[in-house]
Amino acid sequence: MKKIQIPIVMLLLSISYSFAQANKNFISNPILPGYFADPTIVKEGDTYFIYVTIDPWGGDELGVFETKDFKQFSQRHINWPTKKACTSPTSGDSKVWAPSVRKAADGKFYMYVSVGSEVWAGVSDKPLGPWKNLKKDNSPLVTKNDFPLVHNIDADVFIDTDGAAYLYWGSGFNWVNGHCMAVKLKKDMVSFDGKPKEITPPNYFEAPHMIKRKGKYYLMFSEGKAIDATYQVGYAVSKSPLGPWTEGINDPILSTSADSTTYGPGHHTVFTEKEQDYILYHRIFPQKEAYVLRQLCIDSLNFDSKGNILKVKPTGVKNFTKQ
Repeated sequence: MKKIQIPIVMLLLSISYSFAQANKNFISNPILPGYFADPTIVKEGDTYFIYVTIDPWGGDELGVFETKDFKQFSQRHINWPTKKACTSPTSGDSKVWAPSVRKAADGKFYMYVSVGSEVWAGVSDKPLGPWKNLKKDNSPLVTKNDFPLVHNIDADVFIDTDGAAYLYWGSGFNWVNGHCMAVKLKKDMVSFDGKPKEITPPNYFEAPHMIKRKGKYYLMFSEGKAIDATYQVGYAVSKSPLGPWTEGINDPILSTSADSTTYGPGHHTVFTEKEQDYILYHRIFPQKEAYVLRQLCIDSLNFDSKGNILKVKPTGVKNFTKQ
């Protein structure tokens, strides 16, 4: 029988085509090129808006991306926050970091963001703005000096099923002693309904993110150092949005992988599409400079029959939007 010889170029093209076809239905990590961190996400209509920190260590504005399918992204620019617009007499040198954006029952979008190691609050009628400071005097919501033992960054807003809103924030200094502050917000989304208090759960360092599932509150957060392989995602649970907290089963649920492909994952957000939960986070891109670069990644977030969060498998996800 005569052997049929397949030219190597044709073979490679065939393999390449098969790979491309297989990946048409898959969202791989990182989800987009470039270096960004600390994502938050909202969906308006059929479009997702992702707001991020620009690496290294922030820029004079946020990074904003628009996508319908997590395959093609368009970078946008918004007018607020900026380092110039969000500087107060107490501000530090830190740039624009770590936004949290939610759409409230009034149809408006609310943002809580770190600039100069202070928490600022903004509002807009649309995801891309125009945005403006929620406070009429254009001051920060939480100043750098309000809670001296707390690094006042990484704010996250949570809107409960009864419509009540809660704000969480806080980190530590020198990679130790993370503190989580929390306060209920009034209907204006900027006034405090009571005094902020510390609610720090076990293993917490920074980047709080609250979710609720079947009546149970899950305060998720980042553990470890944001600059190395110890950075990881953990969680604690409670019957109340303000604690007290019990350390989550399977904590931490997302860590550096054995092969270091996923390295120092953390500072995440969670969203739901087609009854499936997803975790959108950053991972470190190791390099030799005196700063870190980070990439955006997405994976499925799943629970067991008892409501415990399962370990995340950092593999990417199947498409969840129509192509």
